[in-house]
Amino acid sequence: MLELPPKRHLLATSIQALLDLSLLLAAFTAAYLLRFDFQIPSDEFRNFLSQVPLVVLLQFVALTVSGSRASIWRYTDLAHLKSFLYAALVSLSIVTLMRLGLVPYKAWRVPLSVNFIDVLLAFGGVYAIRVLRRAEYEYVQKRVQLKRHTNGNGNGNGNGKNKRSVLLIGAGRAGLLAAKEIDARGDLDIAIKGFVDDDRAKVGRSVVQGHRVLGVTQDLPRLVHTHGINHVIITIAHASRHQIHRIVKICEAIPVKVRIIPELYEIIEGRVEISRIRDIEIEDLLGREQVQLDTESIREELAGKTVMVTGAGGSIGSELARQVLRFAPARLLLVERAESVLFEIDCELRADHPELAIEPLVADVGDESRMRAIFHRYRPQVVIHAAAHKHVPLMESNATEAVQNNVLNTRMVAALAGEFKSEVFVLISTDKAVRPTSIMGASKRAAELVAQDLNRAYDTRFVAVRFGNVIGSAGSVIPIFREQIRNGGPVTITDKRMKRYFMTIPEAAQLVLQASVLGKGGEVFILHMGEPVRIMDLAETLITLSGLKPHDDIQIIETGVRPGEKLYEELSFETEETVPTSHPKIFINKLATPEPQTLQTALKVLARLVGERNEDELRRFLNGLLPEARLSLAANGNHRERKRLVLVAGRG
Repeated sequence: MLELPPKRHLLATSIQALLDLSLLLAAFTAAYLLRFDFQIPSDEFRNFLSQVPLVVLLQFVALTVSGSRASIWRYTDLAHLKSFLYAALVSLSIVTLMRLGLVPYKAWRVPLSVNFIDVLLAFGGVYAIRVLRRAEYEYVQKRVQLKRHTNGNGNGNGNGKNKRSVLLIGAGRAGLLAAKEIDARGDLDIAIKGFVDDDRAKVGRSVVQGHRVLGVTQDLPRLVHTHGINHVIITIAHASRHQIHRIVKICEAIPVKVRIIPELYEIIEGRVEISRIRDIEIEDLLGREQVQLDTESIREELAGKTVMVTGAGGSIGSELARQVLRFAPARLLLVERAESVLFEIDCELRADHPELAIEPLVADVGDESRMRAIFHRYRPQVVIHAAAHKHVPLMESNATEAVQNNVLNTRMVAALAGEFKSEVFVLISTDKAVRPTSIMGASKRAAELVAQDLNRAYDTRFVAVRFGNVIGSAGSVIPIFREQIRNGGPVTITDKRMKRYFMTIPEAAQLVLQASVLGKGGEVFILHMGEPVRIMDLAETLITLSGLKPHDDIQIIETGVRPGEKLYEELSFETEETVPTSHPKIFINKLATPEPQTLQTALKVLARLVGERNEDELRRFLNGLLPEARLSLAANGNHRERKRLVLVAGRG
């Protein structure tokens, strides 16, 4: 914010002091006039002349000491009222004690009635003039914003005639702040008609600036039609997905558009502006309460250390890199084989954290000589291994590549971490490793076994973190559905009974970091994923949020379960012992592991089968290595036919 030049600042301060002194003088004079019915006796008038400089000076000093005069007038609000009350109380007490004989000079003893009237007028007046200054400032700012918004062509909507009528859902503190900000903004084309709140005690009451609570959410259909509402805005701080989903369902039935102000707790803290009003996103409906992290323990784990993230250009890897930089590592190594995505994440992170050392390293985690050179040069203390092949149907027809990257490459990188004495190696795993029916899931389960085996061979702590689908990650179902909706449909789902767990990318990344701190070595952590979501419900909700009607405007077509897919994903085996940790969303699975010699022999067999490109035998071997696995031995032909059907359905 720009500061006034010294001379102008001094002038402004002097004018404010003069106004305060004038108001204090006027208040004391008015108190005497009111006390004596505007006919002050001559002896009392002499007392008045003796008392007025003393009282005005005392009140002025009280205002200064309490901090009331230090506040910026145009930002005066209720929070500043406390200092004015404190100054008034001090002044009232001292003048009262003077009246009761504290001073020997009788002419200084102000009548009690005059004292009380004066305090009300004086401190009420100096506070009121500041409130008026704020009102004048907001009016001017609103006009300026409106002029900018309309480019000075005089066609603005400042009179409210062209503004869209809205209701605010939530008359709590966040809602009040949102309403005040909206009213103060001349460039927003919305006009508040009132609040909606499920607290019936608030209904009918005026909340802020004349805006009343008109009803509860069940009254929305009536209120929308009565007041000609264009859309409603959710102004509930930390609104849960269940609250948002319920409101969305009500608005769908009316119908009326529903929008939201994200991260309202930031508005409460004064960090963002109300202009971030946006449409409801699927993340709002699938998200959960904000993750609470033990940031101090994570900071101890990462601060001042060299941290390596493999697969740093991917959805999970890039978010892990962003989260790691929050804790000021000495150096962040971004290992990625795709040049373009590595360039993008490197540019983003350098722009956000120019003070930190970031090394973009083009490398394939399967290139042992390159990875060994990186470990030798940088000696990473924390290694987060996010590089992997993860697409289930694609890996069904590329089984050897899945095993090479997810198992053998993971083993090589993890062994290097142990050899170069990294403190911790974190493997990103998946819920598809539970009772795997896909090559991708089986390869990730085998990678978990590799991490546990290496934990016995090195001082490095090896841990795995298992979670489900991540909203918005590359190749996940939500971006695919959005693209199909943009193209006019149909939306293709494999089976209407299918359910999946979902979490946001930041939540997944944060919990991975937390698990890395909790791990003592050898654990497989599972993240609490909430309730599974039906893919059919997900498709219908995305279509609705796009302003269209499912099954009418956009068709939804079932194409059949693809090779390797399950109807229901799991996060742990029934036979596994799951134990809680100090974090409520992280659990440890106690998994039985094969003997070291057995696993070493199995890895040699896997390497031979990958080298021979023998996919059928590879599937048979994984079924034997992992007793819980149920891999199909004839997936390729069926996969090609299913893929053809999906493409035909996508073309409508």
